[in-house]
Amino acid sequence: MLPVKKMSKSRTRTRRSHHRLSDVNYSVCKKCSSAKLPHAACDNCGYVNPKITLDLAKEDDS
Repeated sequence: MLPVKKMSKSRTRTRRSHHRLSDVNYSVCKKCSSAKLPHAACDNCGYVNPKITLDLAKEDDS
């Protein structure tokens, strides 16, 4: 069956207004001040918290 009346673009878009993507929350790394995800290690320096620091190995292109 087909709809009896056409639904306007305005009504359709109003209904779908909450389907948008949510913003990603970034925090600042305390060691190097670059943006990082909260509760995760920094991609730039590997800093997690004062007790733990990850050693990021450099890849060799040889």
